[in-house]
Amino acid sequence: MPASTNKFVQPTSYDHVIADDLTDTKIGELRVKPSSILWKPKGSHKYHSVSLGDFIAWITANGALVAK
Repeated sequence: MPASTNKFVQPTSYDHVIADDLTDTKIGELRVKPSSILWKPKGSHKYHSVSLGDFIAWITANGALVAK
């Protein structure tokens, strides 16, 4: 992972539990850090990680534009 060039003042990361809308069943966890985005599927003990730069390149090339 590259050295962090951005930072949160407090806390150092934000964790979000993602659940299925219909059954309210947990499908995984998303962790946002200043230098990376991490994903951990339900039942997994380890996160999958992508650098913030790679995520920005992917989302701007493949993501759909949405209104706020």
